[in-house]
Amino acid sequence: MGRVLIGAGIVLVVAGLLVIGAERVGIRLGSLPGDIKVEGRRGSFYFPVVTCILLSAILSLIAWFFNRH
Repeated sequence: MGRVLIGAGIVLVVAGLLVIGAERVGIRLGSLPGDIKVEGRRGSFYFPVVTCILLSAILSLIAWFFNRH
């Protein structure tokens, strides 16, 4: 269990570094074209459709790669 937690921690650190690096280049996850954002007088609604699809595709490719070997 300890190794799994260490591995998950390393994955989270790498993901954080990738997000920070992407923001420096100009790619902001969560505000991509196609994300739904509705603002009204009483509140707002935000659903990052394109961001979810992009992350799902990347995670699926990573899982496929590791299951292949």
